[in-house]
Amino acid sequence: MDHDRLFKQLLTTFFAEFVELFLPEVNQYLERDSIEFLDKEMFTDLTGGERHEVDLVARARFQGRDTFFFIHVESQGSRESDFGNRMFRYFARLHEKFNLPVYPVALFSYDAPMTPESELYEVTFPNRQVLSFRYQVIQLNRLNWRDFVRSPNPVAAALMAKMQIAAEDRPKVKLECLRMIATLKMNPARSALIGEFMLRYLRLSQSETAVYNRYVESLKAPERSQVVALMHEWTEGFIEEAVHAKGKVVAMRQLGHRFGPVSAELRSQVEELSLDALDDLVTAILDFKDVAEAQAWISQHRQNPQNIT
Repeated sequence: MDHDRLFKQLLTTFFAEFVELFLPEVNQYLERDSIEFLDKEMFTDLTGGERHEVDLVARARFQGRDTFFFIHVESQGSRESDFGNRMFRYFARLHEKFNLPVYPVALFSYDAPMTPESELYEVTFPNRQVLSFRYQVIQLNRLNWRDFVRSPNPVAAALMAKMQIAAEDRPKVKLECLRMIATLKMNPARSALIGEFMLRYLRLSQSETAVYNRYVESLKAPERSQVVALMHEWTEGFIEEAVHAKGKVVAMRQLGHRFGPVSAELRSQVEELSLDALDDLVTAILDFKDVAEAQAWISQHRQNPQNIT
């Protein structure tokens, strides 16, 4: 799973927990049971003709009221010079389309630079300020993992891997993440999502792994068993995900080699194939006469994506 999809899945799976952790004031008036997500909200750049997909838009109800509002979260994996302008355009178009208040949030997950991101987009003239638009900024590389390690929150466990971590603390962060998830006792699918963050963004060197292992050995028996079992589950799942991703790449290359450029629709359907189905597809492609046969086979064998519950 790529960076953007991984962050989007984390936010949609644990949205209420994300709000609770990073937007405590909003959490005070958010009615949790009313949260629903807009499906792929798209906007067209009328100047450049390009279409842009908003990362995440959730609709929720104010507590004790019959009125709704939106929370728009844009996850940014790299610094962008004109980011504030884009946040304003998304805000304006959401507000225009739905005529509801929009609470804009920018989640910055890159490692560098560490200079503060602006939370303000302005349009000014020498004699007048025409626009002053503010959005909430969450810049992970300016947050210290120690401030979140005692938060019983799965989002904290996942995103600690992208926060400020001293070199000597890296093995400890991995251990503390595992201890937190073991305590929360989440179902395997949710736990695996947190594990993917840890395995992807906090890969330990051989010497760091030795320190981590010493930390694990120092735990009392019941907790040590939980941590070891959880790490085993995560590692197995991560390896399977890597094999799955490789299978998709191979299938796409073979389809492109046989039938030319792969359409976005067909690419999306290949993404929904199980690992076993991908293995079968790689062989079946050799016998397809045209792309229509490939399309029919993939449509028959794809699985419907399911939300993590």
